[in-house]
Amino acid sequence: MKIVIIGGVAGGMSAATRLRRLNENAEIIVLEKSGHVSYANCGLPYFVGGVIEDESSLLLQTPESLHARFKLDVRVLVQATEIDARAKTLKVLSLITGEFDEISYDKLILSPGATPIVPSLPGIESALTLRTVEDVERIVAEVAKKPKNAVVIGGGFIGVEIAENLVHRGIATSIVEATPQLLAPLDPEMASMVADEMVLNGVRVFLGDSLASMDSTSVTLSSGEVLSSEMTILAIGVRPDTSLAVSAGLSIGERGGILTNDFNQTSNPDIYAVGDAAQKVDSIDGGPSLVPLANLANRHGRVVADHINGLTVRSVSTIGTAIVKVFDLMIATTGWNEKRLISAKRPYQAIHTHPGSHAGYYPGAQTMSLKLLLDPTTGAIFGAQGIGKEGVDKRIDVIATAMRGGLTGPQLADLELAYAPPFGSAKDPVNMLGYIAENLLSGLTANVQWHEVEAFRENGYICVDVRTASEFARGTIPGSINIPVDDLRQRFNEIEGKKVVVNCQVGMRGHTAALLLKELGFTALNLDGGYLTWSKSPARFIPAMIK
Repeated sequence: MKIVIIGGVAGGMSAATRLRRLNENAEIIVLEKSGHVSYANCGLPYFVGGVIEDESSLLLQTPESLHARFKLDVRVLVQATEIDARAKTLKVLSLITGEFDEISYDKLILSPGATPIVPSLPGIESALTLRTVEDVERIVAEVAKKPKNAVVIGGGFIGVEIAENLVHRGIATSIVEATPQLLAPLDPEMASMVADEMVLNGVRVFLGDSLASMDSTSVTLSSGEVLSSEMTILAIGVRPDTSLAVSAGLSIGERGGILTNDFNQTSNPDIYAVGDAAQKVDSIDGGPSLVPLANLANRHGRVVADHINGLTVRSVSTIGTAIVKVFDLMIATTGWNEKRLISAKRPYQAIHTHPGSHAGYYPGAQTMSLKLLLDPTTGAIFGAQGIGKEGVDKRIDVIATAMRGGLTGPQLADLELAYAPPFGSAKDPVNMLGYIAENLLSGLTANVQWHEVEAFRENGYICVDVRTASEFARGTIPGSINIPVDDLRQRFNEIEGKKVVVNCQVGMRGHTAALLLKELGFTALNLDGGYLTWSKSPARFIPAMIK
């Protein structure tokens, strides 16, 4: 069998090496149009910042090492230009000699990745993109010229990473994002913490603004703002590279990726597609999805190799779990966010908490912000988000695993998670999310979201802040009255009316107070996530939330 793979890196190389492990006699050819077939592209921003000092650390394998271990025929700087699916041949171009050749195949695997989005704007040719090793080499060469300032266009994962690393190089950096928030997978009240962290570290953040034009020394935004920029990097996003698939007459999905089945076969059963170019299936609604993540590309590469060799294959849908570092914060997300649930008109229950990363009595505990989204009837987990300096990664990983296993929100309370004071709490933050979910779904308690407070106040609810007097003095929701939770039994008569929204700092004392007031005959709702969530949610984000 002769198998040709177009594109290396995660998906292509995972397929190639798995194919060899399963079949020693197959002829396996890998074509890669760049000069590097196997590299850690997720580490590229950190090479720019000098965190990764040696470029060779990012180069995982070479054509020579892959041939020595796996007997792979890896050809770099070779670009496939056309597929004749009927004849089962490829037209390829050597980027070294400029000569064309033709290669036949029995099975073809497409792993061409995605291409950076580059808008057609005046001066755009001066901008740099960050996708390949060659891209990062160009950026590093510009950094070596010691520019005084730089502008990053796009506030997604790559945008915030490259902005941080430019700051590490001592370059005054601005980041421009067309939407009202950074990091689209987050909801706005969570994303505001990311913007605050970037500003705290000297990055100028421009939200709700976009690139209008540029030249080699400046960037002009749609608002009319002009930013000095000796180096401009585009990180607007990527789109699946489907040019070869189109040339082969393959079906393209509604999200713009190559359409595949459960085995990653395209509309031609002898052609497979993996990685960023292939459209995925969303695990929550079964709809089409584009998720450009390395772990999913690796998994699909293995699926293809197994299917070609006749092994039993499990279909792989996606929940889109991802994490990014922004200065001292780690930001992680899995599944759907609240904005997407609103857009899909799906009922949901949101839960915000602010637990410590480990037991509070053990030194060094850091406060996290966690958000869980549930089906209000079944308790099915739609998604989760987390931000903090420590411990966020493992909590989101646990929730992502629970989602894959079909656990409900209340069942998070049942998980037996590793505990010792330096690492967690006897009631882990994930367990606590489960307890809160159980209280809400059972009807024991009800909560109010940060953006609903004014609406409840207009409907006659009184805001009661049950924190201490000193906490109240440092900031509160306007119009609130202060009755500390420990005084509530003696002072509840001070509350005018019987409808109350209770808040404390993070929601725990508020829960206790709401249950007490309920026993005393009040309709009492707890502010989800407490004053901390409310205070981290600037009014400018509310329109984006509601939409």
